[in-house]
Amino acid sequence: MIVVRRGAERGHASHDWLESFHTFSFADYYDPSHMGFRSLRVINEDYVQPARGFAPHSHRDMEIVTYVLDGALQHRDSMGNGEIVRPGEVQRMTAGTGVTHSELNASQSELVHLLQIWILPDRPDLEPSYEQTAFPDTDHRNALVLAASRDGRRGSVTIHQDAELHLARLDTGRSVTHALGPGRGVWVHVARGAIELGGEKLSAGDAAAVTDARSLTLTAQERADVLLFDLA
Repeated sequence: MIVVRRGAERGHASHDWLESFHTFSFADYYDPSHMGFRSLRVINEDYVQPARGFAPHSHRDMEIVTYVLDGALQHRDSMGNGEIVRPGEVQRMTAGTGVTHSELNASQSELVHLLQIWILPDRPDLEPSYEQTAFPDTDHRNALVLAASRDGRRGSVTIHQDAELHLARLDTGRSVTHALGPGRGVWVHVARGAIELGGEKLSAGDAAAVTDARSLTLTAQERADVLLFDLA
């Protein structure tokens, strides 16, 4: 079964420094029919103005994954990390017992475009930690590459949940297929371009939940960047 979530139906917040689109309920946007999918709780698509960003703030008991599409994001946190996240890199921060961080546009002249993702951990009060890994374009060009997993296999970042994040960059007409284990569900998010999934066209910002299936095939109708979450 495929249930489509159109990008135009997402929550929206507009500030002088931030344009944000919420796939699931977040902050002032509340929709009881869109509270998350399994352990996937947040997908925010953010456009941050030059030299602006999220001032220091705190979280706990959440796996926070950031994926930059364009520009550069300056990260700092109370664990002492200070890194710049660039396109093709995945950042994972385990908030656990509590962490304070800031995320600022590292450029003085260009927007930064990113996806902020929250996944519920499998247990509370984890020790806060940080990880950042680059996934070259050649790794996920017309293929699915594992970017986050519970066991950190194949160079993926480690998340504390029975969940996987796969990335794909598809040229027009190219396809990838993903097999689902028994009882698992998949959330597909189109970051850029357009794909076909089970007879549905999904464009940038669109998403779909897939359940009760053995496999799914994504076919690019135009060059596309796709995130695929495989969740228990």
